[in-house]
Amino acid sequence: MIDKLLLVNVLYHGKKVGTLTCRKRGVCSFEYDKQWLVDGFSISPLKLPLKSGIFTADYQPFNGNFGVFEDSLPGGYGEYLINKVLKKNSIDYQSLTPVQKLSLVGSGGLGALCYIPENKVINDSFDGSFDQMQQIINDVLSEKTDSAAGMLFNKSGNSGGARPKCLYTDADGHWIVKFRHIYDRKDIGEIEYAYNLAARKCGIDVPDFKLFDGKYFGVKRFDILPNGERLHVVTASGLLNEPITPPKMDYNSLLQLTGYLTQSSQEVEQQFRRMAFNVIAKNLDDHARNFSFIYKNGRWHLSPAYDLTNDNTLGEHATTVNFNGLPNDADMIFVGKNIKISEKRCKDIIDEVREGVRGLEKWF
Repeated sequence: MIDKLLLVNVLYHGKKVGTLTCRKRGVCSFEYDKQWLVDGFSISPLKLPLKSGIFTADYQPFNGNFGVFEDSLPGGYGEYLINKVLKKNSIDYQSLTPVQKLSLVGSGGLGALCYIPENKVINDSFDGSFDQMQQIINDVLSEKTDSAAGMLFNKSGNSGGARPKCLYTDADGHWIVKFRHIYDRKDIGEIEYAYNLAARKCGIDVPDFKLFDGKYFGVKRFDILPNGERLHVVTASGLLNEPITPPKMDYNSLLQLTGYLTQSSQEVEQQFRRMAFNVIAKNLDDHARNFSFIYKNGRWHLSPAYDLTNDNTLGEHATTVNFNGLPNDADMIFVGKNIKISEKRCKDIIDEVREGVRGLEKWF
């Protein structure tokens, strides 16, 4: 029973990473498995280094959970749906401990971590069109019905963010397809498509992407290799224990984190380029969960960029630049020089990005 659950085993590719425990209204503790200490890796280098002993989480900002496991939980749209589903079963999602919530994720989340025992409460499937999915999403979000909330949650893969999403597989691979929220403009998918085209032109590494049915933006999942192997992915939020509400990360910290994890000046420069793109293209929703790192081939890498679009409802950047929410070139150059990128190189990248985003101004 979910209300009696005190621990979950954390698995990676079927191997036990460790055990996460949590008592009601308490904070979580985590301990690596002995064999994982021999041949595994740190799943969160800053907060859970690979060593023996029991780690205890801080209560804030994740209600007693570790950031790396908080990444596995649904947020925004996904949390809205799971609340509705559990309410039908007389379960208050907000009252559950992190361990109980992770058991609901089980093996169905993004990335490579799985949580056992698994409490699968939803098995609903869907084989309709994207247009039909959009209509169902509209009906649920507008509170016309709750009957399809379970199916929508099952299809979302526990993904976070405000925009409705579903996981989709075709001959080209595994995709995350985005839909309109009831308050989104109708061309939101075309906008994100244009932003990703511009980002690629600016030299930013983005996953493959396309418009399904000419209007639903889809991005290929970078947490799954072509052979089906799932990769361990952690957000900057999860690594730094940085909340996104309220957002308070600065690009100084993000670039330093990139250098520390990847040990690569090229990847630091790539992160600087993404900062410049977000500032110049006015991608204001650049919070700590919209930057990720992947562990593969024995080392950490910067993940491809994602959630590159325009949101006119935000007043300033979620991640500040030199602690400025409405930064200018001087702020970006200051942050770049602080991480040992030359002033000339900073200016060159900013110029390249400014040229690459031409044409996006109509959405600013």
